[in-house]
Amino acid sequence: MKFIIKLFPEIMVKGTSVKKKMVSQLHDNLRTQLLRVDDSITLKRFWDKIEVFSPDSKRTEVLKTLTQTPGVEQVLEVAQSEAETLEEIAQKVAEFALPKIDDKTFVVRVKRSGTHEFSSFDMERYIGGYLLKHGNAKGVNLHTPDYKVELEYQQNQVNVISARHRGMGGFPIGSQGELLSLMSGGFDSTVASYLTIKRGIKTHFIFFNLGGAAHEIGVKQVALYLWSQYGSSHRVQFISVPFEAVVAEIFRANHESYMGVMLKRLMLQASEKIADQMKIDALVTGESVAQVSSQTLRNLALIDQATDKLVIRPLAVMDKPDIMRIADDIGTRHFAESMPEYCGVISKNPVIHGSFKRIEREQFKFDESVLEQAISDAVFLPVHEIVADVNAQANVEIVNQVQDETLIDIRRPDEIEASPLVLTNVMTIPFFELNQKFKQLDQSQNYLLYCEKGVMSQLHAQYLKDNGFDNVKVYRPV
Repeated sequence: MKFIIKLFPEIMVKGTSVKKKMVSQLHDNLRTQLLRVDDSITLKRFWDKIEVFSPDSKRTEVLKTLTQTPGVEQVLEVAQSEAETLEEIAQKVAEFALPKIDDKTFVVRVKRSGTHEFSSFDMERYIGGYLLKHGNAKGVNLHTPDYKVELEYQQNQVNVISARHRGMGGFPIGSQGELLSLMSGGFDSTVASYLTIKRGIKTHFIFFNLGGAAHEIGVKQVALYLWSQYGSSHRVQFISVPFEAVVAEIFRANHESYMGVMLKRLMLQASEKIADQMKIDALVTGESVAQVSSQTLRNLALIDQATDKLVIRPLAVMDKPDIMRIADDIGTRHFAESMPEYCGVISKNPVIHGSFKRIEREQFKFDESVLEQAISDAVFLPVHEIVADVNAQANVEIVNQVQDETLIDIRRPDEIEASPLVLTNVMTIPFFELNQKFKQLDQSQNYLLYCEKGVMSQLHAQYLKDNGFDNVKVYRPV
């Protein structure tokens, strides 16, 4: 099976040397990911496209990888053959196209490159006539055909396009540097992280734990999802910073109206120190102007004053419905909706137009050694090791066999359909409905939660235990 990768248009308008580097980076990124699918997959790089050859049995996995890799504008599925004369070309096209145009109107569109005795227009006329003569089409319709026969002809190679798929767009990861994303696991921070990944930036994740094991597991799951879906061509870090003591110090030292702004400033300060360790120049947050009190223009200015790093805010002027629409598109909405919340600092009568002089006084009252200790205690974990880490630190008992318990499959409906469990006494409750529906179940029974990698089942089992349900364990088959 052959795929032709069309490049993001902004790549094509770059200078020759920059474009060459980006195409090379995209080729390497695709190769890294596709060899994990099947080591027999091969790629060919050209100045304006990349061709991928894979076993037919791997079509779904390969197509998913290609359409979710930054830098890819479009993916063409093609049937490839060799032909020199117009008649030979028409015969090859007919093998594919005749069943498609049966009892339909059609048009032939050709993109030709190379040196030939005939033009693209000549090819379209000849192939169209051949298909009319040898098939059962209703006729040719140049403007509103029922079916469009598309092919690319380069030298003696015929590529008949069987399907077009929209790619992710953006720039290849690795071509635009690195940054550190402040992740809470909600709608905003996950969408902001996705947008920087899409723009070709190697995006690491930093999480400030305000007091909850389940919350940390949940954010790790979102980071793992974003990385595995859109950024797995590069290794990135997940950094967890214990911020409980920082929150306690804010309550001790700072005025309640400035607590929210102080918390955001301290997060940026900690991120800056860790970014320095990683030789990273920029941070990204999911803040949106006027969404909450700490995100007025003045307060954002107060927050930014705490760091010399570039702070990128992709969502700054986006409306919440637009942000949620992107979350739907990229598959993070359900994670955000089911994320446990630990609001360590909620200001009473929060300031919405803070004072630069006042924030300096508030900062002076804060014991900086508490922040330094939190930074020192930060834990670095490669994102690709999250599953093993969560399972190793599991606070919920894991079992390998189902006995008298009821098994709850908490995967998405499409995941269950693709790979159903062949067991008895199984009920399905998607993870994003579990916290609401579990309380309605018979609590005299014991339950096992199941998901593919064990991360979401650990998260929700821990969350249920934190809420007083002790009849929950995690099921992981051997």
